[in-house]
Amino acid sequence: MSKVSSRLEGARVRLPVILTVAAILMWGCGTPRQAPSVQSTVHTTNGVTQTTPPGADLPRPDHIVIVVEENHSRSEIIGNPDAPYINALRNEGAYFSNSHAIEHPSQPNYLDLFSGSNQGVTSDACPRRLSAPNLASELRDAHLTFAGYAEDLPSVGYTGCNNGHVFSLGATYVRKHCPWVTFTNVPPSANLPFSQFPTDFTRLPTVSFVIPNLNHDMHNGTVKSADIWLKNNIQPYVDWAKTHNSLLILTWDEDDQSEQNTIPTIFVGPMVKPGTYSGYINHFNVLRTVEDMYGLPHLGESAHVSPIPDVWQKNA
Repeated sequence: MSKVSSRLEGARVRLPVILTVAAILMWGCGTPRQAPSVQSTVHTTNGVTQTTPPGADLPRPDHIVIVVEENHSRSEIIGNPDAPYINALRNEGAYFSNSHAIEHPSQPNYLDLFSGSNQGVTSDACPRRLSAPNLASELRDAHLTFAGYAEDLPSVGYTGCNNGHVFSLGATYVRKHCPWVTFTNVPPSANLPFSQFPTDFTRLPTVSFVIPNLNHDMHNGTVKSADIWLKNNIQPYVDWAKTHNSLLILTWDEDDQSEQNTIPTIFVGPMVKPGTYSGYINHFNVLRTVEDMYGLPHLGESAHVSPIPDVWQKNA
């Protein structure tokens, strides 16, 4: 059993105590296993600190695009002059200054974000394929749609562990960063090269993941090259989303093990209330938020955390 699983099992035993404490704590002061009941949170907008109560209904975006970058802590990105585009998104949207990954290394975090569990995968080794419920299967069951777009994926539906090269000698696509590929209940037609990311954004599925290659996700390449890639490839969607009720979620899989797994997470869209939000969130909170937006069942540990409640425009 992983350390995270052990810690979560212990949290179940202590659930009555956690619920009691949660009644007097502000949202954001909890542990990675948050109680469903939340209190007010604090955020800063245009230099003004405000307290916002929970309970507002979540918006239902027409489309959500989730982009995942790699292996950088919050302080390596926020305020970095090599990341002007990411920091512009930070200023335009909701920036979560207390956002966390769940564990190390990379692959379990992708599975956490996509299925509410690492599914027993605790390393970056190419895993056996699984059939557990996941975000794509839950969207399908709700008659909604999903696609994963991976840069340098060799072909539609490809399930190889990389794009045909030894990892250290030129592989730029790796399956460990594309969690949907691990699940046999996600159809091959939903596993797409990023070259098929539509330019007519009305053709996007309800929810999609975008995974840059290793040179553009900060794994092998620089912060600067990733920032340029995001501006060139994601900004057209952001511009369109502003007038089409759609949302961008930009996050990181994990930090570089320097900041207690604190990572940047940014939401951008017309339904988002810009500002800096200091409440604790993690990958499970992000998954729970997407689930609640579409009325989906709660996968794994997302059932034991809160959706992100206080970043939405009132008329969203």
